[in-house]
Amino acid sequence: METSRAQISRRGLLGMAGGAAAATTLAACGPSGGASSAGGTLKFWNMPWGGTKFNPMDKQITLAYKPKGGLPSATYQVVQWSGFTQTFATAVASKTGPAVSSGGGTQAFQFDKQGLIAHADNLLDSWKSNGLYDDFLPGLLDAMKTPDGYVAVPYNVDMRVLWYNKELLDKAGATPPTDWQSYLDAAAALKKIGVYGFAANGNASGGNAFQMIVGYMINNGGGIFDEQQQPNLVTQANIEALQFIQENISKGYADPGSISYTATNSNSQWQAGKFGMGVDVPGLVANISGSVASQLVVGDPLTSSSGKKGALYFPNNIMMYKNTPSQKGSEAFLTYYYQNMKPLWTKKTGIGLPVLKSIAATPEFTSDPNQVKIVRDWQPIAKTWAAPGGTALFANVAYVDSTPAMSVFGQDVLSGKSPKEALTKLQNTLTSQIKG
Repeated sequence: METSRAQISRRGLLGMAGGAAAATTLAACGPSGGASSAGGTLKFWNMPWGGTKFNPMDKQITLAYKPKGGLPSATYQVVQWSGFTQTFATAVASKTGPAVSSGGGTQAFQFDKQGLIAHADNLLDSWKSNGLYDDFLPGLLDAMKTPDGYVAVPYNVDMRVLWYNKELLDKAGATPPTDWQSYLDAAAALKKIGVYGFAANGNASGGNAFQMIVGYMINNGGGIFDEQQQPNLVTQANIEALQFIQENISKGYADPGSISYTATNSNSQWQAGKFGMGVDVPGLVANISGSVASQLVVGDPLTSSSGKKGALYFPNNIMMYKNTPSQKGSEAFLTYYYQNMKPLWTKKTGIGLPVLKSIAATPEFTSDPNQVKIVRDWQPIAKTWAAPGGTALFANVAYVDSTPAMSVFGQDVLSGKSPKEALTKLQNTLTSQIKG
């Protein structure tokens, strides 16, 4: 699978634009008032979620849709990640946009704030009779639910999980870790054979160390936002998580060059046998060639020093817009699409982890034990950027979804800035951006 490449591009490009800038761009659109798209056809816009096989197969599925009862047929358009926020904002503002689309992970929440999203409550209610509603993996639907309704439907999942090289751990005489202390023990053993046990990539434009760091914060019961959806970072749970990370760094378990590494650099270190353990993307194996790929294993979710488990995940989604030739048509198309999208996974197009239990149970998916372990053991304990205060995403999450502020935070932690200082700096930055 090639999930990581698409997923890193999505969040990386959003981050380069800046979460605050992206939020402003999307929010600049005026309400559509529910006007209809011209032409009577239903526009479905989708992103390059996987490899070269993804969009052609996705288009084939879309164009095979045969609507009933005079409902509109569907057209298909690929929207590239480069500049996608502006593409959607301009199209929606001019009422030339899609009736149904995927997009950035927080996009539906930003458009919903402007009254542009058609909520999915009726659609999901209708799925209770055909089995789709109960087919979603645990917690995914909750991540889409706001006090006013469901703003989107889960589509594919990305998350950050623990990987280790089983041959290097065996060579070091180390046991795969199950908690923070056994992780430190395994990293110490790897250090003795010249291998780094705390993989990271902190480059400001091509790394995702901040995602790993927030994952450890969630692992310890912490995170970024409180119940009021406001940043609340300087907590004991977060301080303890950063102390654990900095213990790995101070003891030499992390590569000193990690602060400047991109994901590509990090992949090279895994490939060269220099990285033996660390948190990375679900598609890590797809990014590693040769014999090393077969040595990589997804580890167990770690129990933190306070006895908790948790991880960071990203529930990507599909949304419906009020600007549609037919709301009934939008819902009918999505019902068809979800009932027929299985080949995107069974044909291994690289779309990411499935959201439906029926797809996760297919022979094609279960043939990969690492992906099975992620869905079985990691997905149920994973939380969104909204943690610890909530489950559902919301518009202000755009300020932390691969933004410059988060890249700086990641580099502050990797460079040895004290946990309280790093957390306070991020707290002040986010508070200022949200209020501004």
